Amino acid sequence: MTRIVVLGGGFGGIEAMRVLERKLGGRADVELLLISDNNYLLFTPLLPQVASSLVEPRHIVQPIRDIRGSRRFRFRRDRVDGIDLAARRVHLAEGSVEYDRLVLALGGITPSFGIPGVDAHALNYKSLEDGVLLRDHLIDLAEHADHEPDPAARRRLLTICVVGGGYTGVELIAELQDFFESYLVRRYRGIEAGDYRLLLLEAGREILRGVHPTLAERARASLGREGIDVRTGTPVTRVLEGAVEIQGAEQIPVGLTIWAAGVKGHPVLADLPVEHDRLGRVVVDAHLRVPAHPEVYGVGDAVTIQGRPEASIPIIPAALAHGRLAADNIAADLAGRPLETIEFRPQGMLVSLGERYAVVEIMGLRFSGYAAWLFWNALHLYKLVGLRKQLQVALDWSLARVFPRDSAIMGRPPRCAICARVLRPRHRDAA
Repeated sequence: MTRIVVLGGGFGGIEAMRVLERKLGGRADVELLLISDNNYLLFTPLLPQVASSLVEPRHIVQPIRDIRGSRRFRFRRDRVDGIDLAARRVHLAEGSVEYDRLVLALGGITPSFGIPGVDAHALNYKSLEDGVLLRDHLIDLAEHADHEPDPAARRRLLTICVVGGGYTGVELIAELQDFFESYLVRRYRGIEAGDYRLLLLEAGREILRGVHPTLAERARASLGREGIDVRTGTPVTRVLEGAVEIQGAEQIPVGLTIWAAGVKGHPVLADLPVEHDRLGRVVVDAHLRVPAHPEVYGVGDAVTIQGRPEASIPIIPAALAHGRLAADNIAADLAGRPLETIEFRPQGMLVSLGERYAVVEIMGLRFSGYAAWLFWNALHLYKLVGLRKQLQVALDWSLARVFPRDSAIMGRPPRCAICARVLRPRHRDAA
C-alpha cells in the first residue's frame, strides 16, 4: 500500500488532493490522506469583506468534507507538530502518520521581521479568526469613540494603521474606508467624517509590487482620493501600545495597528533539515521536490522554487498550479514516467479598492475603475467553491445595497490599551 499524505487544506493542498484523487483514486494499492488543522477551505480574497461586515464569515468558507463529496480520499483534522523526514513520519497533536509520498502545503504566516512590539500590540490578518477579531475590534473602538467628548482622543481612537502595501494591505484598507464612510459615520451619531483616519505604511518604494506600475499608481491615486494616507519608503521600526514608530524616530498615535506585511514559511517547516530561503520557506526544485528528499513535494506559500521566482509568488493561482503539478508528478513517479517542470507565470493581477473601483491586469489587458470592479466581483464569485457559497455571497452583496451592515460585536475583543488610557472612568462605566 502506497500512502500519499497532503499537509494543509488551503488552495494548494486541496488542488493537489483533487488531482491525486482523479489520477490515483481508483487504485486499491494507493491511500490518500489530507491533514489540516481547519476543516474548511478559506476563500482568502474575500477576507477583507469580513472585516468590513460586507459578507458573513461562514459564507467564504467551504467544509473540506463537502468539497470531498463522494471522492475516496480520507480527511483528518489535526495539527502538524513536526515532520521526521528520515523516518517518513508526520507527528500530529493526536498521534503520528507514516507516508510514502508527502506534499507540504501548510502555507505561510505573516512575519514580524524581528520588529519589537508586533506580536504584542498588532493584529495579524491571515485567518478567518483574524478577520472576525478585527471586525469586532473596529466596532469596539467606534462604540467608545461615539461618546468621547474630546475630539483629539476620538480621532486617536479611530486612527487605524495597516502595515504592508501588498495585495492584502491595500484591499483591506480600501474595505475599511468603505466601512467607516458607509456605515460607522452614518450610524454612530458621535462620529463625524473627519474623526477617523486610515493610514497605510509600506517599507518599499511602491505599493502593490508585481502589479504594472501604471495600475499601481492608479490604485494609489484612488486610495488618496478616498482620504487614505499612503506612505511608501516608510519602514515601521517599533509597534507600541497606541502608536507605531516609523524610521526609528517619529511616533504616530493610532487606535489599532494591523500587520499585513509579507509571507514567511510555516513554523513547522523551519525545523526541517533542508534548505530554506531568507523567509523560512522550503526550497524545492523545478519538479517541486525537496532535493534531498525526492519523495517530498512542496506547494504554495510554504515553498520557493529554485531559479523560478515568477513561479514562487505567494498568490492563489501559483498555489493551484503547484498543487496540480505536484499531484501530476507523484502519479508520474509511481508509474515510472518522467516528471514535468513548473512553467507557471502570472496571467493577471486583480486588486479591489473598495466599492465600485478596482485595477485589473489580465492577459496583457490593463483597465481600472467601475468595469474592473465588476470584473473582480464576477471572477471571485465564480471562483468560490460551490453554488451555495456563490449564492450566499451574492446575496450578501445585494443586501448591502439595501440594508445597513451589521455592527453587532460577536465575541469579546480585549479592550485595547489606548481605550483604557484615553477614556474617562465614567465612559468605561457607561460602556
